[in-house]
Formats: sequence, structure tokens, C-alpha cells
Amino acid sequence: MENYLQADDYKLWMIIQNGPLIPKKTLKNGSSVPKKSEEFNAEDFRMMEKNAKAKKLSYFGLGPDEYTRISECESAKEIWDALQVGHEGTSQVKQSRIELLMRKYELFEMGDKETIMEMYTLNPWESPSPLRNW
Repeated sequence: MENYLQADDYKLWMIIQNGPLIPKKTLKNGSSVPKKSEEFNAEDFRMMEKNAKAKKLSYFGLGPDEYTRISECESAKEIWDALQVGHEGTSQVKQSRIELLMRKYELFEMGDKETIMEMYTLNPWESPSPLRNW
């Protein structure tokens, strides 16, 4: 999806990574506040269209199961973050997966009555064969 968005319009990818472009105005005291929609100029509308396009392309690339996960998101960045957590997990989940795989690797050995071919073709996520010494 990243490549698709970048190829369509790289600015869209930047919106997804950094958050939506929000038209702002500077007050007399120097502070910056979001503009009201009635204050938008042509450039502001282009910015808002980019936000909407990034969100639309994110929606179109998803199936119905994914849509329910992100339907409450208000920006393309929120959608992307929700998808990342849903597919990759949080950093804590990732670390747990790494530790599990490291443990399986450390315990990997050939059983007494097992051939080399059997040792390498057993799917590690299935139950081990009765021949395997885990």
C-alpha cells in the first residue's frame, strides 16, 4: 500500500506518515490557530482535498474486515496507525514474537529416529511429531 500511495502522489504518503495538513492562520499575538472552513482560500481547499484523497485511497485498499477496524478513524494517519498495530502488533507484541522464535530456535534439534528431511520439513507452528524431542 505504501508503494501504491507514493506512486500516486508522494504528498499523500507524507500526509499519512505525518498527519493531515491543517489550514492555519496567524493571530496578531503571533500564535497560530486552525482556520474555519469559511476562511479557506484555494490553497487551503487543495490541502483538504489531499487529506481526503489520502483517506479515500486508504479505504479503497482494504477489505470489509479491515474497514470495521478503521471506520472510526478521522485521518489517514490514524487509519495507517490502526492498520500497523492490527497487522504487526504493538512493540510489546513484536518483542514477544521475537522471544518466542528465539526460544524455538534454541530448542531446535533432531530427534533420535528422525531423518534430516523430516527435521527440516516439519512446520514449527504445528504440533511436533512424536519422534521429535522438544
